[in-house]
Amino acid sequence: MGSSYFYLEFLIALVHLLRTSSRSEQFRNPALFALEYTLSPDATFPKQLQQTLLGYEYLLSILPDPSRVCVAGDSAGATLLLSMLLHLGRQSPAEPHRARPGYAILVSPWTTLVSSQNQNTKSDYINADSLHRYALQYAGSKVSLDDPLVSPGMCKDQAWWRRAAPSRGLAFMFGSEEVLADETRELVERLQKAGVEVVVDEEEASIHAWPVASLFLSDAGPARLRGLQEMVKMIGDRLGEHQVP
Repeated sequence: MGSSYFYLEFLIALVHLLRTSSRSEQFRNPALFALEYTLSPDATFPKQLQQTLLGYEYLLSILPDPSRVCVAGDSAGATLLLSMLLHLGRQSPAEPHRARPGYAILVSPWTTLVSSQNQNTKSDYINADSLHRYALQYAGSKVSLDDPLVSPGMCKDQAWWRRAAPSRGLAFMFGSEEVLADETRELVERLQKAGVEVVVDEEEASIHAWPVASLFLSDAGPARLRGLQEMVKMIGDRLGEHQVP
């Protein structure tokens, strides 16, 4: 949605769980930074990627150790994180954006913006044709949808992915019934072949961005928080010993 206000309940719940879960001793003072980026068609690529990089640069200005940073996003936000990681992976060591975060959680990433594998399902609420129209709006007229920085799933270079991967790996959370599932599985397989550490949480019979949708749509408390609790566990398993502030 491009707005932290839309995700406010989700974000507050995430910080609360980081502080109060069984792993709370590992996260005594968790801090969360939510990025607002310009939606298309108000701006086209590379504006959103530049804004993402500026947000990451700001984080490193106040927390110099990138291994203590976990970046996370869902849908198009996860796409921007993949683009950011690829950008970091292609820079020279002397450039300021070279440092990679410690971990990344990608919820239902839109890995390949236009793909024949993005097919409508009976369950999912997003539509493949609409996604393809949005992709053209996002890319604009000056870049190709084959550019991996625009459409990260187009990156087939295993060495590039190894350079781009966070120091402690990535996690993918997505639904088995969502439009973007096949492209997500393909990217996961590519990363694994490249030797990147990947955790996969494919929720059976579930939809796009299920951890967010569950919080907003489920009636039962345990079901509402299950996706968030999985995220907290992933962060604790990878970054807990660093005492993330």
